[in-house]
Amino acid sequence: MNAPWSSTQRFADAPRDLFSAFVSDDATAEVLKNTVLDMGWQPERIHRGGLPNAVQTLSVSASPQILLVDLSDSQDPLGEINALAEVCEPGTIVIAIGGVNDVHLYRELLASGIHDYLLKPVSDHVMREALHNAQAILLAPKNTPAAEAEPESKTSTVAVIGARGGVGASTVATSLAWATSHALGRKTALLDFDLHFGVGALSFDLEPGRGLTDALENPARIDSLFIERAIVKASENLAILSAEASINAPILTDGAALNQLHAQVAQTCDAIIMDVPRLFLVQNPNLLTDARHVVIVTDYTLAAARDTLRLIGFIGAQSPNAKIHLVANKVLPQGQTEVSRKDFEASVEQAISAELPLDQKSAIAAAQQGASLAQAGHGSKAAAALGELARQIILGDGPDAGAESPSLLARFKTLKSLIPLKSG
Repeated sequence: MNAPWSSTQRFADAPRDLFSAFVSDDATAEVLKNTVLDMGWQPERIHRGGLPNAVQTLSVSASPQILLVDLSDSQDPLGEINALAEVCEPGTIVIAIGGVNDVHLYRELLASGIHDYLLKPVSDHVMREALHNAQAILLAPKNTPAAEAEPESKTSTVAVIGARGGVGASTVATSLAWATSHALGRKTALLDFDLHFGVGALSFDLEPGRGLTDALENPARIDSLFIERAIVKASENLAILSAEASINAPILTDGAALNQLHAQVAQTCDAIIMDVPRLFLVQNPNLLTDARHVVIVTDYTLAAARDTLRLIGFIGAQSPNAKIHLVANKVLPQGQTEVSRKDFEASVEQAISAELPLDQKSAIAAAQQGASLAQAGHGSKAAAALGELARQIILGDGPDAGAESPSLLARFKTLKSLIPLKSG
């Protein structure tokens, strides 16, 4: 998040470091050092002294683009955060860490412009995720007048993301693709960005091929002929672009390849459904650039509520005009869920768009038939809900259909006490 710090740059001509940190204890410094080294950043930018030292140091030098500060030694963290704001350049992304597990403090810090607050002890995983998120926001393409003047594509692009692993995002993505192509009669492409373990092609009893990996590894080859050869046809109206990359072969790509791929597929399709793993999204936030709709698949758990809220904020920062739809999947009967629907909606400040009951019979039938849940479970409540969701998204789509999402700050500002602060 770009914090609302000082309105003028005091060091306009001074080069700004990518990252700096001010921490108070050895354990945090060690975790941070390991993460920074993994990301290819300079561990020398990790300083001791916490928030007071950060204020003092940055009062005489330009602030970094990403700043991590430790609040543990601060007697008045909110007051000193305000002092920090006075010495930071506009657009500085600030991550705070501390040992106080207090939702009121969390709210106040986020309202003051802090991007994230991590609770000590901070694990490697939490630290890495926080810094990756900050970097993704920093690298996100900025809107320009020229870009805003470009005519919007007529293709409806829908990104499907799971709030947690195992909530069934791929099941929803394949079902939306099938419903859009068959029930609505739209020429549809399903892009499965789980390059190593995706089930997009498998769900339709197809071989994935190498089309998607070849496209991302060789963006110069992407043209209409390449796309025609790379896609796998599931039916007359449904094409699938997926992969089954070797586990020993990491796939490296860039924003240009993804944008070019989308542009070429959009030339021949009415709708594009993208199955996007969370980590792939963090590493490639520009995937959201062309998405008019984002479907977040979740379940009714505390962890999913927390991460749904974080995803809503991330999406709002990357693609503020995209309309977000929440889909609760594998829903158990009332009273058997960890969090009630009412409490879940209150905590994320957004209504559930569709609720899919746990339907083991239809899920087993889909797997055995090599079909999507919407197809194999025809007549079930889950299939009906997925069909209605597809109609809402595709038939209601248009240049002005995506209502502007609240800002990241607004989304986090009223975090409910239902969700505890994340710890290591």
